[in-house]
Amino acid sequence: MNDRARPRPRPIDGWLFEDYAVGERFVHPIPRTLGEGDAALYIALTGARQPVHCSAPLARALGHRACPLDDLLVFHVAFGKTVADISYNAVANLGYADVRFLASVYAGDTLASESEVIGVKANSSGKSGVVYVRSRAFNQDRTEVLRWIRWVMVASRADVAGRAAKVPALPREVPASQLAVAPALRPLALDPAATGGARCWEDYRPGEVIDHPGGMTVEEADAMTATRLYQNTARVHFDAHGAAATPFGRRLVYGGHVISLCRALSHDGLENAFAIAAIHGGTHAHPTFALDTLRCRHVVLARDELPARRDVGALRLRMLGVKNVALADLPAVAVGEKHPAVVLDLDYSVLIPRRQNA
Repeated sequence: MNDRARPRPRPIDGWLFEDYAVGERFVHPIPRTLGEGDAALYIALTGARQPVHCSAPLARALGHRACPLDDLLVFHVAFGKTVADISYNAVANLGYADVRFLASVYAGDTLASESEVIGVKANSSGKSGVVYVRSRAFNQDRTEVLRWIRWVMVASRADVAGRAAKVPALPREVPASQLAVAPALRPLALDPAATGGARCWEDYRPGEVIDHPGGMTVEEADAMTATRLYQNTARVHFDAHGAAATPFGRRLVYGGHVISLCRALSHDGLENAFAIAAIHGGTHAHPTFALDTLRCRHVVLARDELPARRDVGALRLRMLGVKNVALADLPAVAVGEKHPAVVLDLDYSVLIPRRQNA
């Protein structure tokens, strides 16, 4: 057995909250080789239009050997590898921190994931608790392509109120100096005629609010197909009969898929944001269900320069995903403020070209 693996076998019905202990490590089973079919299905489910994932000539002009797989498709598949061990019995996935996109992934690459428990905290109800994990994903060459922290509410088999807790100190951000940018990347090759927009790093201002014009209704079949694509087998997404007995009374749409739909909607207004570099933090503030209609607002938080690069910069953005409301009717929502329409509040950074004469 790999010495990184958990020393006892996984129960067939998954782990519950009291089974987790800080310091335990998992090497998750079932590595996944991704192909062009996965990329095409992802576009079919999300409508994603980021050009570098759609056009091989454009991707090669930027310095890629082929179209890289969408950053969020890679994240969801790597995340899906962890579900059987971490969140099979989840009540809800709650949030993320320190998410770093470290290397491009291409069709034909194989992903495998590993996790370590870094914190546990029982809920006051005693019926569940929050498990904190740090996960990493590798390709077939053991190149680390992604790492992230997440916390998830997991059901318990007995009353766990009063159990000793350890809540980890979570990083507030991924510093701009640590964002991964491939040396061979040529961002100035990003053609506005291909992207549909000409705005570059210099054209955005901190505090700017972008209400993206589109909306997307989450269909039941699409939500289910997406979780199958990601192999995210958490019961709360798959089992309608079982979900009827939960406080929500129905299945939840996987929160990561909500991120993908909002990212797809944001193309109009962020046409040249060609890669996600990091997710600093984020929460799924309220659940999303089938037939909810999503819209997306972005607030520009900062423009960050990158070390030794004058051709590319990072935009730090706050993504607000909202359901069943027109953005014109959504007030300004302060960081940390709850609003019943806001289902997603994500702090992340994207890469975008800088003007050549800047």
